[in-house]
Amino acid sequence: MTIVLGAIADDFTGATDLANNLVRGGMRCVQVIGVPTTSPDLSNVDAVIVALKSRSCPVNEATTDSLAAFEWLREQGAQQIFFKYCSTFDSTDKGNIGPVADALLDRLGISQTVMVPAFPINGRTVYQGHLFVGDRLLNDSGMQHHPLTPMTDADLVRVLSRQTSHSVGLASRTTLVKGAEATRQHLDALAAKNVRHVICDTVDDSDLDVLAEATVTMPLVTGGSGLGQALPAQYRKQGWLAEIAEPGRLQPASGNMLALSGSCSRATLAQVADFLERHPGAGFALDPQALAKDDKQWEQALAFAFERLEQDAPALIYASADPEKVKAAQVELGVDKAGLIVEKALSQLAVTLVNKGVGRLVVAGGETSGAVVSALGISALRIGEQIDPGVPWTQAALANREAPLSLALKSGNFGSMDFFTRAFEVLV
Repeated sequence: MTIVLGAIADDFTGATDLANNLVRGGMRCVQVIGVPTTSPDLSNVDAVIVALKSRSCPVNEATTDSLAAFEWLREQGAQQIFFKYCSTFDSTDKGNIGPVADALLDRLGISQTVMVPAFPINGRTVYQGHLFVGDRLLNDSGMQHHPLTPMTDADLVRVLSRQTSHSVGLASRTTLVKGAEATRQHLDALAAKNVRHVICDTVDDSDLDVLAEATVTMPLVTGGSGLGQALPAQYRKQGWLAEIAEPGRLQPASGNMLALSGSCSRATLAQVADFLERHPGAGFALDPQALAKDDKQWEQALAFAFERLEQDAPALIYASADPEKVKAAQVELGVDKAGLIVEKALSQLAVTLVNKGVGRLVVAGGETSGAVVSALGISALRIGEQIDPGVPWTQAALANREAPLSLALKSGNFGSMDFFTRAFEVLV
């Protein structure tokens, strides 16, 4: 057995986002939660993604965890390493994208890698080094209000240059349209000038195809999940990957339906509103300020969920709120405490309700997903078919359940307006 791709993802939903694209490209994928202490079953697996919670933690912790994941993946025989971060380049001036990439390059003893955050099908594109979300620059897309990693600059060369002491360059679209060989030559020319990190323009899927062909033999690539959709075809051209039928086949799903949302992104807010409009009475809103006072609201949420389960009806419990409400909670409680309170409440609800019969669980938000998966004690996920671009269903074996838990981990920014409704409709 040979693992073709070993990926290190800086959050849980980012890991499933990448795995989703790899499955769609014909790779059998397993996502592990943190660096395994015991060996998971990697038989009939082509790609392994280690999901970390390193996007917004201290830099030293992020680099230490990422290097540990790297060493484990190398022990599994991974032929290429992929450092996965968000398609909106979520980070601060201290990191963690630049420092982690530098640490991985140092450990590999190589001089250069590429930065390909774009995911065109989800509206994330890069042109002249500037990141767009739809038709808006990153800093005018709503990401400037992110509670943990506000993105106020769309120029990724400039953003990354604040995170690393090494040179940052650009592979512009004028180079990419000339093809993979011209792109490789451009990367080599930049390497000769000691340019260590190369931001890559990506306007559409054809640019991803060019970049995948140009970088398939690089020991380390970095980016969003968009590059993951183009790499499998290049692995097959290299003779590393066979044609595989139904790489995302999962066991039949069973159990009650529950959605939990801690994300406050514009996309998730719209999805919550759509679900509540389609399913009157199916939602319960959590308030971090009320949760901080006592257990009363948590108990009310639990009682609400039990009532919905008895009716065999889907339920949505959410702390998603507009920026003004989020800011008010952060002012009163502190940024970190407000987030932790929500994560704790939603993860405790997940554990209690899964134990009471929930078998189909949707979680929105990277930090929330990480907290829920950790609380459930999940160590590995088998990746299934796509719900929406970047979001697959997955399954995990739990000790107290005969059937696997079906689980969808959604990045806050991903998914169509009717995501919460469609998620349960497409799962069979």
